[in-house]
Amino acid sequence: MKVLVATDKPFAPVAIEGIRREVEVAGFSLALLEKYSSKEQLLEAVADAEALIIRSDLIDAEVIAAAPKLKIVVRAGAGYDNVDLDAASKAGVCVMNTPGQNSNAVAELVFGLLVFAFRNFYNGSSGFELKGKRIGIHAYGNVGRNVARIAKGFGMEVAAYDAFCPAASIEADGVKALPSAEELYASCDVVSLHIPATEQTKKSIGKILLEKMPKGAVLVNTARKEVIDEEALLLFMKERPDFKYLTDILPANDAAMQEAGKGRYFSTPKKMGAQTAEANINAGIAAAQQIVDFLKNGNESFRVN
Repeated sequence: MKVLVATDKPFAPVAIEGIRREVEVAGFSLALLEKYSSKEQLLEAVADAEALIIRSDLIDAEVIAAAPKLKIVVRAGAGYDNVDLDAASKAGVCVMNTPGQNSNAVAELVFGLLVFAFRNFYNGSSGFELKGKRIGIHAYGNVGRNVARIAKGFGMEVAAYDAFCPAASIEADGVKALPSAEELYASCDVVSLHIPATEQTKKSIGKILLEKMPKGAVLVNTARKEVIDEEALLLFMKERPDFKYLTDILPANDAAMQEAGKGRYFSTPKKMGAQTAEANINAGIAAAQQIVDFLKNGNESFRVN
């Protein structure tokens, strides 16, 4: 069986070594398509692949149709909105992610962004400390739990809201469980956003929630671009000169955001949450292990479609 690693942004060499070891010990063959420059290259490479490991690569209906032998796609990372789940399901292809493997990397980036912002982007002026501030975590999954852990180390008060996580589970971690997103945004100095991009959450962070944020509030988005109502965010940035927005997902209206939010807005050029050597290795090897377990034992524990 052929396992294809198709990555526009390649895994680190040590990660590829680990992936190859997992795949070849299981008796399968490994093929690599790295830094490809066209979709045609991807379509050609998947033609005889039975398993596929990707990162942020787009796997749409056309790619799935070009891979008649394909049985499984694993997205090395938590998000999987770059895979057409309906097309995969119709073709009988199992889609998985690797939850938790990138969580610490993303959580650490949250605090890198926060320290940068609270110290006024290191412009030499007097800033503020994180200690004693209240951070609200919107979605208490793997990343959210790591954010809570690190926040406690900074001496912050920690609250969270998650529509699907029982309050008792949140409180068991020493985190204040809040009953609604509205209360979270209204009562926290910082909100760290970790919701997935779904039909229900797309553009859900907009005027209603933003206007509830207190004076001097900071919103950090290391989740997904699509969950932000970018037009509403730009208007809010103009209306609230005390508000700061930090993200590792470049908004479509980046130029306007830079103009409106000078000294209060920062975005990395590309998504960076999982861009650490450790996360790269962990997610890649986990993807290979899940493929082997699925192909040999039928294990679908991490299936998302």
